[in-house]
Parts: sequence; structure tokens; C-alpha cells
Amino acid sequence: MQQNMTCYPCNVVIFGGNGDLAIRKLLPALYNLDRGGYLCEGTQVIGASRTDIGRDGYIEMVRQGIDEFGDPDCWDESVWERFKDRLNYVPVDARNSETFDLLKEAMGTSFTQNDTVYYMSTAPDFFGDITDNLAKAGLVSERTRVVMEKPIGKNLASSRTINNAVARSFPENNIYRIDHYLGKETVQNLLAVRFANTLFEPVWTNAHIDNVQITVAETVGVEGRWGYYDDSGALRDMIQNHLLQLLSLVAMGVPVSLDAEAVRAEKLKVLKSLKKMSIDGVRRNTVRAQYSAGSMDGSKVPGYKEEEGGVTDSQTETFVAIRADIHNWRWRGVPFYLRTGKRLPARYSEIVIQFKDVPHSIFPETANLNPNKLVIRLQPEESIQLYMMNKLPGLGEGMEVTPVTLNLTLPDRIADSRVPEAYERLILDVIRGNSTLFVHRDEVEAAWLWSDAILDGWSKATVDPQLYPAGSWGPQSAFELVARDGRSWHETN
Repeated sequence: MQQNMTCYPCNVVIFGGNGDLAIRKLLPALYNLDRGGYLCEGTQVIGASRTDIGRDGYIEMVRQGIDEFGDPDCWDESVWERFKDRLNYVPVDARNSETFDLLKEAMGTSFTQNDTVYYMSTAPDFFGDITDNLAKAGLVSERTRVVMEKPIGKNLASSRTINNAVARSFPENNIYRIDHYLGKETVQNLLAVRFANTLFEPVWTNAHIDNVQITVAETVGVEGRWGYYDDSGALRDMIQNHLLQLLSLVAMGVPVSLDAEAVRAEKLKVLKSLKKMSIDGVRRNTVRAQYSAGSMDGSKVPGYKEEEGGVTDSQTETFVAIRADIHNWRWRGVPFYLRTGKRLPARYSEIVIQFKDVPHSIFPETANLNPNKLVIRLQPEESIQLYMMNKLPGLGEGMEVTPVTLNLTLPDRIADSRVPEAYERLILDVIRGNSTLFVHRDEVEAAWLWSDAILDGWSKATVDPQLYPAGSWGPQSAFELVARDGRSWHETN
């Protein structure tokens, strides 16, 4: 692999280093960065958690995680030997300041010589304790950065409490709030498609775009995390962060540059322009539902309340559909339809920008002219496709037209054979000190302000979750939500 020429040694400390996220995503991502030559000599990776498993036990755990969750095509024994030498483990209790002295001892002189990234892969309740104790141990400087995983609070008030706690020890420009969706290649390519081509940006307005749809569909249920999920629900877990971040990237104006502050400023304008919903607006423009027993891939699955750990009186939603409206010059009158749910028939995430119909058709009345659509698929595969109309070949009378799809995904001769995982991009950006793809505190608060109005509306209007069978596309009311506007959800292949 080609070595990165602008590589700097860095300490990467993962709090919750033996947890699910660290083992499944973070450590395989760091291994792949090492394989690509992006981790320099002198870089060390330190797991930190309450359990005292020792360095050897941690190395074995990391190796098993890479074997199970990493890309088998990326395995290289020589890379593992190098990566293994970087690994260390320190038993640290987030709420016991004395244990942070062990972390300071483990880093030694590298703390003053290297930049340091603290990745808080823990429950948000520990964020303030961790950062307070880092400062107390003398482990915070201008060269230290901290990464915060979602969820950051359950509402605006609790998010402010968490952010205020971290801000006691770290300035805002050293805080990196991570949303792994923003690390996906296709999300970044959205910026290139819009701003590097004169074809799209001039028509990226309400004069030409009819509606925008953002769907994040999951086939899984709560996967043994019933207690955690029941405390959040689909709106807090997905809409407030992932889907609103995607919405802000689609709807943002042209930034003056790709500088982090310039991009954030445009995203923030969008979030602040979201129309806050009244109670009547919540009734009319939102759908809240919970999956009941059904069938997935021919096998029966239990309903949400019957899952392991479930309780029969839960009112937590597992599905949400929303019509959102942005009140600014660019987007006034264009509905943004957001949809997410568990136990749906297919797993995918995509953004659909649907353009308006041609103002006048010159083709026969029998011609069915489908609207142009730009479809950005984020998972499971990543792609960008433009749906258009084209002439059907043949010698018949008149002209017959048919839908065709232009594939804007990079061809194999240009694209790398392997697309980096989102966490690889984001961790590397933190190491480099590039915060463009991370979420500013102002964005978090603007998103919560809009989301809180929906949560409050559900509570005051006593909007209980509807039921939808597992394996379906949600309740009928989700289809009626868009049908009232004379539209329908995009049907994915």
C-alpha cells in the first residue's frame, strides 16, 4: 500500500474499547487505515474500559473482531503484526478519576509528542465524567480532540446538559460529533454531483424539484437491545440525527468553500428553516407506528412488545414517516418526506430527488412520461442513478418512449476496488483535524428544537403508535401521507 505522505503520529484512545461498536466497527476501521498506510510510526491505539482484561486479552479480542466483522479480502498478517504492536489496554472507570492516572502512564511521553483522539464509545451519561477526569489528570491540551457518538441527549434540554459538560474541558473546535452516514462515499459524492457540475445546481430549486424522499429501512428488530431502544424510539434514534443530516446536505445552499465552517453554516441555515410543527401539524404530517408479529423471509417473527425484554404497554414507535417543509426561497412548497422503520421488507437507505413533470408533453396521450429522478443509494450498496425517458428503438409509427437509468456511480476503472467504510473516513478525518463531516453543536440543537415539537405534539395530542405487521412497509397511513399530496413513495428495486 502507498504510504500517506502527510501522516502524523497520534494516540487513539477508545473509551468503551471492548464494547460492541469498538469491536465491530472502530478497531476494524483502524486496522484498515494501518493497512492503507494512514497510521504512522508512533501511533498507538488504546482501549479503555472498566473490565480488566489485560493487553493480551484485548489483543485477542480485537483479532477476533477483525476476523468476524472485517473484510476478509483485507487481511494481511504483516499488517496485523504491525497493528498488534500499536494496541494497548487500560482499565479505566469513567467515574473514578484515579484510574485515569493509569491512562496517563500508558501514554507516557507520547501525550506531549503526539496529537491525541479520545473516542467516547460509551453511553452519553458518561461523556461529562470522562472529559472532566481527562482534564483533572492533565490529559487535555490544544492537541487533544474528543469524538462523541450519538445519541446526544433525548431532547434539547438533555443534549445541552451533555454538551455543556464536555465543553467544560474541550473547546467546540476540538469536539467531533460523529454521524457515520456522513462518512459514506455516496453522501460525500452528493456534494461533488451538485457543486462540480453545472447540470444540477441551476435546477436544484423549487422551480424544478417536485419532492424529496429520504428512506432508511431496516429489516432487523431491536436485536436484544429492547431496553435501550424503548428509551429512544425511531424519531430520536434515526430522524433527529441521521435523516436530518441527510436532509441538510441535500437542501443546503452553495457554501463558499468546502471548509468545515462554510459547510456547517449552510447546513445550519436549512435546519433553522425547518417549519416547526403545531399539534395540528403533527397530527396531519407525521405517522407513528410500532411493528406487530409478522413474517420476515418466510419466518415468523414476534412483535415489538413480544421481543426479549419487552413490556406490553410500551408506546415507543419503531416506524416514523414525516412530511417536513423548509421555509426558504429555494425550497418553499417542496415537501421532504422522511421515512424510517424496523422490520421492513428490505434493508436500504436512499435519497430520491424527484423533478417536476415536463410542462407540456408533445408525445401521444398514451405515452406514460415518468418524472426524472436522481436516486442516491447509501446502503447496502452505494450508487447514484438518474432516471430519464428515452426513445424506444423500433420502426413503428410515432415515437414511443421508455424509462431508462443512467448510472452515475464511478466505474471500476476509476473507483478503488474497495470502498472505504464510513468509520475509516471519519476516524481519519479526526486524526487529521478535519471537522467538515462532523456535526456542530448548533446543528444538534436546531435538530432537537424541530424534533421536540413532534415529540411534544405526540404527547399532547395522545398520538399512540399504530400497528404494522413485521415484513410490511408500515401502516397504510404512511402511504396516505404522501397520497394526500398526489404523490407516492419511490419504489426501490
